[in-house]
Amino acid sequence: MGFGGISIWQLLIVLVIVLLLFGTKRLRNLGGDLGNAVKGFKKAMGDEEKKTDNEPEKLEKADEKVINGEATREKDKQ
Repeated sequence: MGFGGISIWQLLIVLVIVLLLFGTKRLRNLGGDLGNAVKGFKKAMGDEEKKTDNEPEKLEKADEKVINGEATREKDKQ
């Protein structure tokens, strides 16, 4: 018995049918696209972790760029 009640022979028959329908070239391209998508996802997750690690430093640098000014109301101007 194979995976979840499906025998190995049934899996092989499904694999042969998929190969006949799509062909090896299309399946190879699909596999490459799927691999690139997984790599992109992992990279995005890594970038997000780096972003949260560097966030306090960015906040400290933002405090250095404070603009001094004075706020007045329209009623006070008249």
